[in-house]
Amino acid sequence: MKVVLAGAFGKLGSDILASLCGKGYEVVAADMVEKKVPGTEGKYRFVKIDATNPDTLKGLCAGADVVMTTMGLTGSSTKFTNYDIDYQGNLNLLNEAVASKAQHFVYISVIKADSDPKVPMIHAKAMFEEKLKASGLTYLIFRPTGYFYDIAKVFWPMVSKGQVSLLGKKNYKCNVVDCPDFANFIVEHMMDKNKTYSIGGKETYTYEEIAKMFFAAAGKEPVIKRAPVFLFDLLARAAKKKKNGKEAVIRFSKWTLTHDLVGDTVVPGQSFKEYIAGKSYLKIMNEQRLGESK
Repeated sequence: MKVVLAGAFGKLGSDILASLCGKGYEVVAADMVEKKVPGTEGKYRFVKIDATNPDTLKGLCAGADVVMTTMGLTGSSTKFTNYDIDYQGNLNLLNEAVASKAQHFVYISVIKADSDPKVPMIHAKAMFEEKLKASGLTYLIFRPTGYFYDIAKVFWPMVSKGQVSLLGKKNYKCNVVDCPDFANFIVEHMMDKNKTYSIGGKETYTYEEIAKMFFAAAGKEPVIKRAPVFLFDLLARAAKKKKNGKEAVIRFSKWTLTHDLVGDTVVPGQSFKEYIAGKSYLKIMNEQRLGESK
């Protein structure tokens, strides 16, 4: 079976690539940059693409049984918006899949993607979901709550400085999932047809409980402050005025911290509590920091 994986070298994409290669699928790994993924050497074909340029996608999906995409803008950018990547970039790929007569299309979205059109990082995904459902291809949509590492990337720097700031007075909760566990789940279920799964991990915690677990891992007494929700609205307006590309990230951060994000399809695997205590994410953070300083 031939699988085309777009966004193959992002955090989740790399784990999906490792899972696909480990199970012996014929894999075309497409992304802007190829990165080393242990255990996949010589087991896939790399194609360099720019999803915003349809010409770079020509022929990518030829002979594909499954086209899968993790593509999305996850950080700030002054060049692109979420509508350029999450919506139009994936739509360009979908159009190529349709033209190539691919059999099946798998999209990794986000939980509650259709809940707030004022948040570009989720609204753009919701827009693409509708295009995918109307495309005529059999489809599969995964809507994860969030990932272990992304939570660590947010909470650990605050804990390291001695204080965590949460939004509002309500204790919102989530059940995030580890990327390798989720990647294996995706590959195991990738042939499911015309379904949308809200994905979460096996443990549900409030953000305050998560903060306290990170403080415990750091060997520090928890210091948790509550910031008013409107503060993020002010920050988003300021970012929009400055045109620094941070507005969408700020609005998404506010959205995640002011909603219960609990997936009802539970992915088995690693304990989030044990993940925090083990502090394996520190190695990845340090490697990224070193890479950025070069």
